[in-house]
Parts: sequence; C-alpha cells; structure tokens
Amino acid sequence: MEENTELNPEENSGQETITRVGGMYEDWFLDYASYVILERAVPAIEDGFKPVQRRIMHSLKELDDGRYNKVANIVGHTMQYHPHGDASIGDAMVQIGQKDLLIDTQGNWGNILTGDSAAAPRYIEARLSKFGLEVIFSPKITEWQLSYDGRKKEPINLPVKFPLLLAQGAEGIAVGLSTKIMPHNFVELIDASIKHLKGKRFTIYPDFPTAGIMDVTNYNEGNRGGKIRVRAKISQYDKNTLVINEIPHGTNTSSLIDSILKANDKGKIKIKKIEDNTAAEVEILVHLPNGISPDKTIDALYAFTACETSISPLACVIEDNKPLFIGVNEMLRRSTDNTVELLKQELEIQLQELEEQWHFASLERIFIENRIYRDIEEEETWEGVISAIDKGLKPYTKHLKRAVTEADIVRLTEIRIKRISKFDIDKAQQKIDALEDDIEQVKHHLEHLIEYAIDYFSHLKKTYGKGRERKTEIRIFDDIEASKVIVRNTKLYVNRSEGFIGTSLKKNEYVCDCSDIDDIIVFTATGKMMVTKVDSKTFIGKDIIHVAVFKKKDKRTTYNMIYKDGKGGATYVKRFNVTSITRNKEYDLAKGKAGSKVYYFSANPNGEAEVVTVFLRQVGSIKKLKWDLDFADILIKGRNSKGNIVSKYAVKRIELKEKGVSTLKPRKIWFDDTIQRLNVDGRGELLGAFKGEDRLLVITQEGIAKTIVPELTTHFDNDMIVLEKWSRKKPVSTIYYNGEKELYYVKRFLIETEDREESFIPDHSKSRLEIVSTDWRPVAEIEFTKERGKDRKPNLEIDLEEFIAIKGINAIGNQLTKDKVNQISLLDPLPYEEPEEVQPEDMEVVEEEDVSAEKKDESAKKSDSDPTLFD
Repeated sequence: MEENTELNPEENSGQETITRVGGMYEDWFLDYASYVILERAVPAIEDGFKPVQRRIMHSLKELDDGRYNKVANIVGHTMQYHPHGDASIGDAMVQIGQKDLLIDTQGNWGNILTGDSAAAPRYIEARLSKFGLEVIFSPKITEWQLSYDGRKKEPINLPVKFPLLLAQGAEGIAVGLSTKIMPHNFVELIDASIKHLKGKRFTIYPDFPTAGIMDVTNYNEGNRGGKIRVRAKISQYDKNTLVINEIPHGTNTSSLIDSILKANDKGKIKIKKIEDNTAAEVEILVHLPNGISPDKTIDALYAFTACETSISPLACVIEDNKPLFIGVNEMLRRSTDNTVELLKQELEIQLQELEEQWHFASLERIFIENRIYRDIEEEETWEGVISAIDKGLKPYTKHLKRAVTEADIVRLTEIRIKRISKFDIDKAQQKIDALEDDIEQVKHHLEHLIEYAIDYFSHLKKTYGKGRERKTEIRIFDDIEASKVIVRNTKLYVNRSEGFIGTSLKKNEYVCDCSDIDDIIVFTATGKMMVTKVDSKTFIGKDIIHVAVFKKKDKRTTYNMIYKDGKGGATYVKRFNVTSITRNKEYDLAKGKAGSKVYYFSANPNGEAEVVTVFLRQVGSIKKLKWDLDFADILIKGRNSKGNIVSKYAVKRIELKEKGVSTLKPRKIWFDDTIQRLNVDGRGELLGAFKGEDRLLVITQEGIAKTIVPELTTHFDNDMIVLEKWSRKKPVSTIYYNGEKELYYVKRFLIETEDREESFIPDHSKSRLEIVSTDWRPVAEIEFTKERGKDRKPNLEIDLEEFIAIKGINAIGNQLTKDKVNQISLLDPLPYEEPEEVQPEDMEVVEEEDVSAEKKDESAKKSDSDPTLFD
C-alpha cells in the first residue's frame, strides 16, 4: 500500500489527510470480479456449463460403469478438479439432477414443486443419463487443460451437441454482472435447430417444469429489458372452492401459500382456509367464505399474491473469456452451428480411423497372401527384416492411399503365426469391402453435412423427446386493476358538516366499504370536488354532499347537478362524467365565484336521468314559479362546462319528481378467445349490446347450462362450447347419449332460472353431449354405423323443431333412434325470422340553451339515482 499525503499539516492544521490506496489493491478487486464472472457465475456459450457443472459431468463420465454411484462419492471425485468445497458441488449437482436431463437420479432429490430439499449426498445416487452420454462426451475432439493443482486433466469445454444451455436455463450473480437464461422446451429447441439448418425462421419461448401459464408478449428474445409474466393455473372447483394445479416458475407450493395467507391477513383477499394436497402433482384448494365471488378472487390472487410473478430475463454468457449479451435466438443459432462443426470433427476423425483400418487390412492381406513373411527368414538383423518386408510389399502397394511407413511394417511383424495360419482371404476381403462401404458413407455425410445434422437432431427428438412436450401454456394476459378486485376490507365514514372523511370516524355517518388502495371522490355544497386516497382522517371542505369510491376511466357514472353561479347569479344545470383527475387537487365545478351554491346533485352509476321540479321565489312579477326539468334533455359534457341556464331568478328549492332510466346506449361487449375474457374494447367476437338486466348464456361440454351477468372479471372454463347473449324465449336444442339407457335422445328446453347452473344430461359416467344448438330451427344429420352383412343405412336429416316440442330442462327427451350411430353433426339451420328486441332510443343531443319555465315534462322515467336536495 502506498501512502501519499498532499496536505502540509503545519499549513492545514485541522483538515483531514487524503490517503490514496494503490499498489496491489488497484488490481485485486478487478481480478476477483473477473474470477467470479468467468469461473463461477456465468456459463460458457460453447457447452452451456458453468465450471462446477462441467467438472461434475467430467467426474460422472470418469466414474461411469453403468451403475449408480453415491453422490458423496461423485462430489469427492469432483473435488479433484473444483477447488471450492463439497457444499457448492453438491448443490450444483442437485440442481442438474432436478432438471431430469443429464443425470439419472435415484433416491430423494428434493421436489421443485414443494421446495423440499434433497437428502444428504450419502443417501442419494446418480449416474449419467443415456442422453447425457450421447450428446456431451467425445474425448477425441475435446480440448484439455491441467486441473487447478496440475495433477489431472480436465476439459476446457465439453463437446455438447445440443442447445443444452437453453434447455436447462441458467442463473448466476457475479460481481457487477448477472445472468438469467430461462429454460426452454426440449422438443421445440430441436425443431428450431432443424429450422435454422434449413434456413427457415424460428421463435423459441421458455417452458418451465412447474408448468403454469405464461405471457411472452415482451420476452424480447431473453435480452436485457425483456419481461415475461407467469401465472398459476387456477380454476373453480365448486362455488366456494378454487383449485391451483400449476404454479409459476420461481415459486413452490410453500411460498405460494405463504403469499396467499399474507394477502388474506392484509385484507386484500378473503379466504376461509387453504388445503395443500400436493404430492406428485400440485393441488392447492382455496376455500372461500359464502358470498365471495370466485372470479373476483382469482383476479385478486393474481394481483396480490405470488400466483402471478414477473420475470426479467438477462441473457449473458461467456465467449473468449469475456461476457457476451445475446438473445436466445442467436444462442440457438450458435449452438446449432457449433453442433454441426462438432459432428464434422467427429466424422473427420471417424474417416481417418476407417482409412487407417482399411490401409492396415490391405497391408495385412498383401503381407499374408503373398507370403512376404517368408522373406525375413534369412535376415539376421532388425534393419534387414524391415528392409525385406518393405521390398516385398512394393510391387503390391500402388493402390494404397498413402505410403507404407516403418510403423506399418513393425505392426506387420507383430502378427502372430496362429493368425497367419488361419488367414481367410475371403473374410479379409469382406472386411476390406465393409470398411470401404463405411468410408463411402462417412464421406457422403461430410459432403451432405447439413442433412446429416438434421438427421442427428431428428434422432434426438425421436429417441428422447417422448414425455418432454411443452408444459407451460402460452397465453396473452389481461391486465388486472388491483382496485377492481381487492376486497373491501375497511369502512369509510363522513362528517358532512365539518368536512372530514376517513376510516377512523366510526362515530360519524357510514358511507360504504372500501379498500386501503381506493381513491375517494367527494363533492361539497359550494361546488368543489376532490379525489383523495383512503386514509384514517382527511379534511375536504365543509358541507359535503356526496362521497363515493372513485373509478378511473368510468364513462358511465354520470353526475347531475343544478347550481347557482355566485351570489345573485343565474342558476345552471349540467351533466358530466369524471374520468381522470389529479389526486388531492380541488376542482371548482361552479366557476369559482363567491357565494356559489349547489341546489341539486345526484350520482348515477348508469347514466340515469331523473325529472325534478324547480320552485322559484316570489319576486316581482314572475308569472311561472314552478316547472319540471328533465335531465334527459341535457347533454353530458365535461366537468368544466358551465351548463344550461335554468333560471335567471332566485331559486327557492328543487325537488325530485320522478326517477329516470339510463340515457346511455346499451354497452357492447366482446369476447376475446385468446385470453378467454370479456371486454368493451372491441377485441374478439361481438356478443351484443347489453342493458342492465341482460345476461349471457354459457353451455359447457359437460352438459351444464347457466346464465350470468356479463361482468368483465368473469373467468370461463376451457370446455365452454356456447357463449352468447341470452334470449329468454330462445330454446336450446341438444342430442345426447344416455349412458344408462345406452341410446341417443333429443330434447329442447328453455333456460328459465337466472344465475343458476343446471345439468341437462343424465348424471351417468357414460352419458355425453353430442351436439347443442341455440338456433331457432336447427337441423342435425345422423350417420349410421354399417352392420356386418347389411348395407349401410342412408344418412338421416332431422328438423329438431318438428321432432320434439319444448319441454323442461330436466326432461329426458325423445329417443332419437335404436340403430347404431356413427356420427351426429349439425347442418345449416332452417330460415327463421327472429323477433326483434325493442332497444331504448339513444339520448338526444341538446345544445346549451335555456331550460327554464318553457321546458315541460315529456315522460315519466325510472332509475336508481340517489339525489341530494338542498333548500
């Protein structure tokens, strides 16, 4: 360490001394960082192994005799090559073994689903898998180096002929650098390699052993900045129970259950209890209290627990002793090209060995067939023996592919007399012919190297691909708004006169249930509005007239308001939505004049427009002191609009006369089959325009029919076969197989009960639904089975409307036929004029105008608006 003091202590008394650290400290940290990056944390691109993994595989090969070895023994053997102790080797080996690709394991190797750790190394055993033996090792083309103590040789890189790094994945944290490469599907990697060799484009996505669901929209080939979202597979077991059968990558059942319990403790979700029945397969049962929506709870589990996690990949590898950041597609290309090069090297070595075998087999035949061995009988020196054989061979070696060397002659002298005496010329020639065939085949492979590599990958897929199909389902996720799915875990109160809202004001007026992440919208009698976060106690402003949970981007909640514009000013009416705001900012809806006052206010969740009666004060010669005002005549504008004039005279009071209906159009709803969700954004198939009382009809392959409210949070089962707007008068027609009677039946029925699941086929293990139709006049075609010795019965078309009348949903129906049926299919329905549904007219657009005494009541309307009246 060097010490350099630049400050003079006499001139700078009281100041600190600056000490610069140099010498070996300058290099130590960089050396350490480089060592951790290259030798411990980041895998090499050539074979996909970190050093400890490579040394484990090399040790397994050295110990390989076909039988299992104790892991403790393998760890001890690996310590000859790896200088970091048995714990790091044992942990790395367990990680490789749990991936079930390179190591054939025996004993308790832990469970990636539950997070249980493996047994101690002395209790578990391992050996190389057949796949590992085939694709990892090839000593003749392996480059070697001395081990850390110079006593042994170890491979610099193993000649891996497969995209192993992408199949297994890799994670590592070094000094100032990390890597996170996702595991990919075995079969898909092989298919992608074949596509690359054929010059075709390919795309690969992660596949996890824990299965689950994955959104790879932003995967970005695994590069820095990419992201994937993974979810547990959650389904509804019954009306009060959810079941989790697959979990996200990076979690286990223990951590998943802990996250659910924590969310329940914080009040974000509400559950009764959890059962973990996981064994070979994941099964977590989540029991819900009565009255809790399963669909909403599923979304809440994704929003607030580890049932959904986000993974940020970072594809970093080592190439030429330097970190390299490349995407997974480029990794696969390089791996595939490297495999082709390794196969070429193996073929070249094989060709060289075959040609050497052919060369010596030819020499041996010449040597024995022409009795050249007799030429050495008179020779007394070794040099004479060599010379005599060389001279004897020359007339017969013109067809050989290389010159005869002294080593060849020495090898001929080592042939035993017994072999010479039993030499068979025909067998010798057959051996030479076979070698020539093998040589030609290897040369053909070298000339058609790409085709050979494709055949090699196809062989790997055929031999080892069974049972390695994709586990993780790829799907586009819908974004879940936490505020829409969180359980309302607290209560909101208001002190209207003093102007406070909060969850701690329990002695004041109760408003509603809310959650701790909700925003609250508040209006005051002076025309002020504010949106603020839920808190224990917040001051808004005196004389609060309306408090509610605020919904962002809500275009259906409409506020109806009549206010006086300042002291002595005119009275205005306005209708507006509040879709976006700045939190904790005070908005003035009455233009900010002193003395402004709200006479009437209502919040209408579905755009309802009521009728109110306006009363004026008796001042001067006013002729009309009372008239009705219909909010349906007022155009919905922005919250900053001034509104329409009600009267220039003083208003005494305003009273609600009649509630009204919605002035908004019925809401159009679509079904997006990709994410299996409803939406109002125009994605997927249009189901129709829905009013408040409309329902969806859902029919599943199991023969269950139900009607549901079209909520955007609804989850749909994979066996759903009918999803459409429900018409009460429209019958459902079906043909089903009755397992008990072993016959086909036809039935037609109406769905009469809302929001209730009903099965319309008998509860028998052999009963099954054949076809179902919601057309008014469906037609089915019956194809009969040909019976032995008889002609096939011609196909039969059936008009189901004529075949059977509409009956109850529980009726057995009419027997279709006694003949054996091969197939039943639906044909185009018969024409039918469907009765039109009367839709409410769209709201009429009214320009800003005077809506005072001249306006008269046009109609009486009904709604659920909750008006607030002020004298």
